Amino acid sequence: MLVVALLFLLSAGAIYLACEYFVNGIEWLGHKLDFGATATGTVLAAFGTALPESAVTFVAVILGRTAQVRDIGVGAALGGPLVLATIAYAVVGIALWSNRRRLGRNDLCVQVEHARLARDQLWFLSIFVVKCGLGLVAFAFKPWLGVLFLAAYVFYVWRELKHGDDGADHEPLEPLMFQRDAATPSLKMVLLQTVLALLVIAFASHVFVGQIESIGAAMHMPPHLVALVLSPVATELPETMNALIWVRQGKERLALANISGAMMIQATIPSALALFATPWMFDRPLIVSGVITTIAIVYLWWLFHRGRVDGRKLVPVGLLYAVFALYVGWHVLT
Repeated sequence: MLVVALLFLLSAGAIYLACEYFVNGIEWLGHKLDFGATATGTVLAAFGTALPESAVTFVAVILGRTAQVRDIGVGAALGGPLVLATIAYAVVGIALWSNRRRLGRNDLCVQVEHARLARDQLWFLSIFVVKCGLGLVAFAFKPWLGVLFLAAYVFYVWRELKHGDDGADHEPLEPLMFQRDAATPSLKMVLLQTVLALLVIAFASHVFVGQIESIGAAMHMPPHLVALVLSPVATELPETMNALIWVRQGKERLALANISGAMMIQATIPSALALFATPWMFDRPLIVSGVITTIAIVYLWWLFHRGRVDGRKLVPVGLLYAVFALYVGWHVLT
């Protein structure tokens, strides 16, 4: 267990350091492609940081040789949105509160496009409710519905790129870490830094997930519950780290856009993969995770719909994950 603990800490540190380079590179890439801040977060950053969780689902459901292994993919497809809708948003609120003096904020109001994020919550909620409903019934052509989830994500990306914003003009850019002396770094160096950082994040996340799974085995947790409860905390760590870094820089627009975009990926791509390769039937823990995620999203929609969000009001949503973890602990023990 000492080796597991050491690898756990080292991989977590590597993810955070790589995220520093990734967010710096992705901001410059969005600037080079003339994306607004929101589109940079919801499309570019989200696609990159959602790769670890999508990879877990892909390996489990497509390459898995047994039903038990494929069930891990189903747990991962439900666990990712749960972590993002609870822990990730709570981290934004905590980071805003802890950095309020350094940022010179008189209040903790989140500076974002509230209407756009409220719309994203409704869009995610509609897809999530459908995918949870499919987990309660069995019918022959269910696997084909995975195509609709892929189409939904394509439409979401198209909408984000079409309805851009001017947020990038208001977000100061730090010098590119790979080219600090250049006022305007080259696209080649921007891509090199972003891709290398992403590769480090992917590798470190793989190591981190391995240690989480070892901890789950030591706790005698079933594999699909490890994928539902513990693995998403690891694979969604890049989004959480990105949010922490961007909020410390006063760029919560990018932080929340990254989380929102990653949630859309988790609601569609991993679900489509799982639908293609598994029966996609939920047991009680999966149903409970769906209910708690839905509650979190409704609460977030209500906050953003009001048009003024105090960062402190994002913190309570993190308690919903604690409720779910306690339920799983009770489920395992009984």
